[in-house]
Amino acid sequence: MRTALANGRLLTTGGLVSGQTLLLSGARIEALVDPADSRCRDAVTVDLEGRLLLPGFIDVQVNGGGGLLFNDDPSPESIRAIGAAHRRFGTTGFLPTLISDDLDTIGRAIDAVQSSLDAGMPGVLGIHIEGPFLNWARRGVHDSRHLRPLDTSLVSLLSRLRGGRTVLTLAPEMTTPEIIAKLAAGGILVSAGHSEASFAETTAAIAQGLRGFTHLFNAMARIEPREPGIVGAALYDEKTWCGIIVDGHHVDPIMLKLALRCKRHDRFMLVSDAMPVVGSTQSTFVLQGRTIRVVDGICRDENGTLAAVRNAVSLLGLDIVEAARMASEYPAEFLGLGSELGRIAPGYRANLVLMNDELEVQKTWIEGVASV
Repeated sequence: MRTALANGRLLTTGGLVSGQTLLLSGARIEALVDPADSRCRDAVTVDLEGRLLLPGFIDVQVNGGGGLLFNDDPSPESIRAIGAAHRRFGTTGFLPTLISDDLDTIGRAIDAVQSSLDAGMPGVLGIHIEGPFLNWARRGVHDSRHLRPLDTSLVSLLSRLRGGRTVLTLAPEMTTPEIIAKLAAGGILVSAGHSEASFAETTAAIAQGLRGFTHLFNAMARIEPREPGIVGAALYDEKTWCGIIVDGHHVDPIMLKLALRCKRHDRFMLVSDAMPVVGSTQSTFVLQGRTIRVVDGICRDENGTLAAVRNAVSLLGLDIVEAARMASEYPAEFLGLGSELGRIAPGYRANLVLMNDELEVQKTWIEGVASV
């Protein structure tokens, strides 16, 4: 079955284009063609009515949604419900994220994601294990009872997901550069967060394969005149990626604007760090025994949806092209999936999001299948 998405403004690798039709063939993008192309005649045509068609958003940090927290129910059913809740906000690829917990729960979460991948569940790209190898002083909402150093005995557990991506957030000072190298060699995407690491400790970790930084600025030691620390290392290094939460609450927009002046934009990616309230009517939820309340749309501890695309335009002054790439192309590159996700180009997976001029999501496609 061929689908023709016509009469839209499409974000291609060359920028926004109009007057072209996007052909989808099954789960893949076939071609970007002139509307008079003969292949359009036999296709099911969808009129985009002049709206924006963007690559589907990829969120590498999704703790929950639809009233569910992944830690509470690390199962394929929970993953499916969380994914459905986030799809309404344009997320077509995500990593269910487990915050610090016991080793048994980590194992069950990995198994749930493996089952989801094996079943071809829409949008699931892997797992993000955030902790428990974090610094107690920067733990945030993470339960201190679960925090622990990372030694070699746990490498096999953390590395056992097949066919998807595993992101592991750790504090570099809670392990060794040698273990980080072993994790990276095993295919784990190591990210630093919830950390008091010095500049030297962080750069040593980068040299051994540290790939990114989890919610830059949040739960990290501050930059000091005589100690740039983990934030200084994140902004100084040219190759690593930084996840940023753009909600006007977690980080002052001025700090994020400064970060964007320090480093190439293609090394930043929008994340939600989303909790159960996304896609739900609930105003409270329980996080490891603590009641979290939503006040004026903000959880007092964690919150988010990839409405961050709209926020990146309104709060950071980015244009829609760059904001959209921070939510799609750049996280795809971080995950090592840049050859098949994050762009509107022939051969790529047909993961797309349609938005109006107010940057509100109208429809999504995951591997060619439209939302209803």
